[in-house]
Amino acid sequence: VGFLLTPLACQLSLDLLPTRAFARRPFLWLELISRNRGTLSYSPSFGYDLCTRRAETLSFDGLDLSSWRAAGIGGDMIRPQTLHAFAAQFAPTGFPASAFVASYGMAEAVLALTMAPLDEGLKSEVVDTTLLEQENRVASPRAEGRAREFALCGRPLPGYTVEVRTPSGALVGPGQVGRIYAHGPSLMKAYYERPAETAEVLSADGWLDTGDLGYWAGDQLVITGRAKDLIIINGRNIWPQDLEWSAEAEIASLRAGDVAVFSVDEGEQETVVALVQCRNRDEAVRAALRDEVAKNLRQRHGLEVSVVLVPPHALPQTSS
Repeated sequence: VGFLLTPLACQLSLDLLPTRAFARRPFLWLELISRNRGTLSYSPSFGYDLCTRRAETLSFDGLDLSSWRAAGIGGDMIRPQTLHAFAAQFAPTGFPASAFVASYGMAEAVLALTMAPLDEGLKSEVVDTTLLEQENRVASPRAEGRAREFALCGRPLPGYTVEVRTPSGALVGPGQVGRIYAHGPSLMKAYYERPAETAEVLSADGWLDTGDLGYWAGDQLVITGRAKDLIIINGRNIWPQDLEWSAEAEIASLRAGDVAVFSVDEGEQETVVALVQCRNRDEAVRAALRDEVAKNLRQRHGLEVSVVLVPPHALPQTSS
């Protein structure tokens, strides 16, 4: 929709790069932008992360990214630290950090719902993780407390209305996290031949329950996670992405996408499980990795997690 149908409709020149080619050689993406003076390009956070990691071992002499006017981020949860690292790594190529454009959308909306203003770069805010988990409340972090950085995903596009609601359906107050609902001209009519599932998310008056959680930072929307992914332990609302990102960022042998965290209901209690892709067959190395991940999540999040090692490519991935 964004980078095939729209360029066709608007008669824009377009460079297409197969996702497999990008995964093998991520610098192809940047080289295309540099060579053909590309101005618009989008990627999930992991695309920027992959380029940053490869830049540590490859030379990018001659790479010129100064033409990149809008570097969009979409397709998954936005990782601010990843984008900060990309901007710092590629500043010598002329990449302007002001080009970052955060956005929020979904297939059911036939893509975009909100988009950050152009030429302002990534805006984010840091919030107190404990208050977020225990009270669904947004506040500045306290001294020595745990904190998390969230990207501001912009304002609703023209013609669209986005609301953040409480479980009872009321609009949330300032500084409160709630469930995100959307209304606008491009929302789906139905899931194909799935009337029951359609009725669960689409109201008679056209409001879509996105299944996402978030809050308003001024007039910009912030996404905190998926409601169905939320892990609730002892009254704490824990976002699995927080645990995944902690392990991937702080354990050198792990890459982005190597960890999947979820909970399993075992009747009287919920057990948190982390599936971790491991590329090493040495039992001592595997045991050390299990211990390192469990220790990281215990220290960072105060949570006992069952760590299960799985083979490479065992975790299913989306096209993003």
